[in-house]
Parts: sequence; structure tokens; C-alpha cells
Amino acid sequence: MSDIQAEVRLPTQELRQDIPFFTKVLKMRMDMIYPADDPSVAVFSGHGLRVRIEKGASEPAGTLRILTDDPGGFADGQTVLTAPNGTRVEIAALNEPLILPETVHRFVVRRLADQAPWIIGRAGMQYRDLIPDRLGGSIIASHIRIPDGGPVPDMVHYHTVGFQLIFCYRGWVDLVYEDQGEPFRLHAGNCVIQPPQIRHRVLYASDNIEVIEIGVPAEHVTTIDHDMTLPNGPANPDRVFDGQRFVHHRAEQATWAPFRIPGFQSRDTTIAEHTNDVAGVHVVRPGEGSTVWTEHNSDILFTFVMEGQVTLEGEGRDASFLTAGDAFVIPPRMAYRLSDPSSDLELLEVSLPGVFDTKVVAR
Repeated sequence: MSDIQAEVRLPTQELRQDIPFFTKVLKMRMDMIYPADDPSVAVFSGHGLRVRIEKGASEPAGTLRILTDDPGGFADGQTVLTAPNGTRVEIAALNEPLILPETVHRFVVRRLADQAPWIIGRAGMQYRDLIPDRLGGSIIASHIRIPDGGPVPDMVHYHTVGFQLIFCYRGWVDLVYEDQGEPFRLHAGNCVIQPPQIRHRVLYASDNIEVIEIGVPAEHVTTIDHDMTLPNGPANPDRVFDGQRFVHHRAEQATWAPFRIPGFQSRDTTIAEHTNDVAGVHVVRPGEGSTVWTEHNSDILFTFVMEGQVTLEGEGRDASFLTAGDAFVIPPRMAYRLSDPSSDLELLEVSLPGVFDTKVVAR
């Protein structure tokens, strides 16, 4: 197959003024120039880009973005420049910095019966937003489903995140992760955390697969890795990714213990331990004793009702009768109670940080 190249064309009025800018300031290489007696076209290459500057071209001057690990040292500290031909040049960080917005605390109840729209997202998956205002951009919680199972049109990719959880709610899905060995099946009731920048791919899904995905912050970058093939090399399950270890929590191996709230018990997914307390994830069900009013000091406390029903009572709020598919967020220092739980109640609780204080309050 013959070589193929692509280039971007930009206009100019006087090519001679552009040559020193593109070669000296932007540190690109001039590959071509013609005609010799009165040049009107020059082609420059560098930083993964090929640019054709053409006198009298009809396109707008456009914008070039140059990404570098040292934005301050690339063009004598300038991060926004204008080329002689009018092209705007932005010098930016090669890797987008992870920005964790300050949490905007709010009491949230999201009901499945409210018929919030399902949105078609990445790889054809259907997304339902469980925290519409995303607490000021600090978190996104999505109910994701794929009605028709089979191969998933996914690619090897990674996320620039602070924390990310995938909890299989219904059905099953086949996944593969960097340094975690062969592909495996994530069954309903089980979960994984995707540490920052771990390469992974969704391979195959059952019919009517549903997962709950938590991402911190709400807006984060997904990058396709065209060079990595998964599975890769020998497994290295103890590898640390930006302070976190991969976790595949299996319900059948979990131990139930009294929960932080009297009247309930939980199975700890060990995610707090493996993320250095960035986040904690518990599956909760009714236990012994009566339910009580409590308050907490966690920055974010999100709960999804997986099975059964329960009444959520909040200080200064009308009681909410919740059933499977509903979700809620309790802000710190707000008194609340989960009352009249059905015997089959099962909750998914996600907290940031993983360990925090809870106290019983009198009502």
C-alpha cells in the first residue's frame, strides 16, 4: 500500500513573514517551498502535524494547539500567540490536568418512575443520569444499560479520573484490564474499580445488561490507546495506578458485618483499602434492631436502591418512598433515616472518602 499523508491548509498574505514564526517560534521543520522565485506555498511539519501555508487560500486562519509537557518553556512562556498569517496558536499541557471541583452539597432524590430520558452515549450504551446537577461537577453517577447483548464496539481506552466504579446491577459483562490477566466475566452483584489511567475494554455483554457507573469528577477525559492490545503481558495484580489498585469484588466471597447505621448490615468491597481511602463502596441490607436517625460528615454519600423498598426521611423534607432503580444523595450533617425497609432491600452505597464519621441523633 502506498504512503498516505494528510495536511491542514492555512491562508497567508505574505509567506515570507510566516516562515520564521513556524520554524523558530513553533519549532517546526520546513519540508517544502515553491515556486523558488516568488514562494506562495510552504509546508511545515512537527509535533505530529503537517501544515500547508498557502498564499491566497480561502480558508479562515484557524487555531493550532500545541501540547507539551512544558507549556511555560516552549515559546518563551507565551501560551497564546498569533502567527503573521493570523492563525491563533495555543500552547497547552500535553496531559489534561485532573481538576476536582469543590462539592456543592445538596439533598437529591432521583426516581426511576420520573421517566428521565435515556441518552445514547459511548459505544452505543444507554445512559440515565442519577445526579442531574452532579453536585457542582464533583461526581457523575450513571445507570447504564445495553438492551441487546453481544459484542460491544469498544476500544482499548483509559480515563483520567480520581475514582471510577463499575457495579454490575443486572446481567453480566465481559471485561479485560491492563496487567490483570485474561478477560473475565463481571456478574450481577459484583463490581470493579478502574484506577486512574488503567487501560481496559468492554468485550461482550448479556442481553439487558445494566451497570451503575460512578466517576469523579463528573467531567473527565477518555483517551483511546491505539497501541496497546489486551490482555497484555504477564499479570501484575499488585500494580498501583496513581495510588490505587484494581479491585474485582465478588459477592460470593464477601463477608457480611454490622453496617455503620444501626439496623443494617453490609458487605465491604475493600475499595476503601485499595484506594487509600479515596472512596468506599458497600452493599447494604436490613439487619438486626430498629432503624435510627443519623448524620455523617462524608463529602459525598450516594445510594442506589438495587432491590426492595424503603422510606427515606430527611430533616426538613417530605418522606420519600423509594423502590428499585431510585437513587439519593445525603449531604453532610443532615439528619436522615431509612425506615420500613422491606426484607429484600438491597442498597449500593458509595462514599468519598471511604472512611468517615456517622453519629446517631435524637429526633
